[in-house]
Amino acid sequence: MPKKLSNENKMLREFFLGFVKVHVLHHARRGPIYGVWFLGELERHHYQLSPGTLYPLLHGLEASGYLDREDRVVDGKVRKYYSITADGEKALAEARQKIRELVDEMLEAEEPVAPKAPAGPKAPMERERRLEAAARR
Repeated sequence: MPKKLSNENKMLREFFLGFVKVHVLHHARRGPIYGVWFLGELERHHYQLSPGTLYPLLHGLEASGYLDREDRVVDGKVRKYYSITADGEKALAEARQKIRELVDEMLEAEEPVAPKAPAGPKAPMERERRLEAAARR
């Protein structure tokens, strides 16, 4: 019987799949990609994704108009190559901007976080006492 994913694991999986979609668009912008190659690309970054997860993801990006597919015969087998569309280019540009903004915020020097004041009516007085004590040091 397969393991049930915890809510935390489900959330992390959703994040991961979002990253994978952006990664697909990034590489499809550079040139046509195909599934087996992309699985190798993910492994290079220490990600593990099964073909049963990747191929539906690629088909979904194609159905949404972000990728075009071209079937080519390679070594007697049909290989599906995916290229980015104009809509995919727009989505990638927007994702890059949002990713850059988020990463910049997350990586900027952290400012010290003030200790949380206790709840209740004494909270402002407690904060004042701590500030006075810190000033005396």
